[in-house]
Amino acid sequence: MAETATVLVIDDDRDFNTSVRAFLESQGYTVIEATSGHEGLAKLAERKPDAIILDIMMESLTEGYSVSAAIKHQPAYKDCRNIPIVMVSSIQKSPDERFPFSGDVGMIRPDRYLTKPIDFTKLLEILKTVVVR
Repeated sequence: MAETATVLVIDDDRDFNTSVRAFLESQGYTVIEATSGHEGLAKLAERKPDAIILDIMMESLTEGYSVSAAIKHQPAYKDCRNIPIVMVSSIQKSPDERFPFSGDVGMIRPDRYLTKPIDFTKLLEILKTVVVR
């Protein structure tokens, strides 16, 4: 039997985490949860997932952007730089749309962007695309 893919969900909304966990586990994924960026980075250091689902607004309005930048650019996370990040937020505009004139938007750009409420079919399609087993 093939090993299941692991997804780290970083979101402070426990209801969101519960629903995403239930859905992904029903699809054969292993789910790790974190309710803050700090906790998510700590869990990332413990176990390298195959994908990350990351909220933007948690303890601060831009926490998810900081987590994305840390994963993609801080030396402490160099072994995690290729983990796909699916940013999920109630903010309707992607980072590229929110910050069209910023030369640094690449520092925070996720691999994919979804808005809440989550479209589980689309999330599953994205995970099947970005998780390479």
